[in-house]
Amino acid sequence: MKLLNCADVQLAEVKMEGAKDAYMKWLIAKTDGAPNFAMRLFEIKAGGNTPLHTHAFEHEVYILEGTGIFVCEGKEHSFRKDYCIFVPGDKMHQFRNTGNTSLRFLCCVPND
Repeated sequence: MKLLNCADVQLAEVKMEGAKDAYMKWLIAKTDGAPNFAMRLFEIKAGGNTPLHTHAFEHEVYILEGTGIFVCEGKEHSFRKDYCIFVPGDKMHQFRNTGNTSLRFLCCVPND
């Protein structure tokens, strides 16, 4: 069991090549005893983005605040607060902040 205030979790810079002004908090992970999924909180500053990348696993995203563009397989899709996004495995993707404030979203991924 884990109960915490997200404000108490360290915000770390996303260091993958191509990331710009992107930060992440690991809210729930395998180290917490979660056997299947991890929950992460991303914060992308205005004008920032996650790297354009791909990996084998899917992830589910919920937009908490802000506006942006989700790039998937070369196509751009606009989103804003309260949107849900499913990212299939093995698809080239990226999140870009198009607003003037921080973009914040939850992202759940398999622990493997």
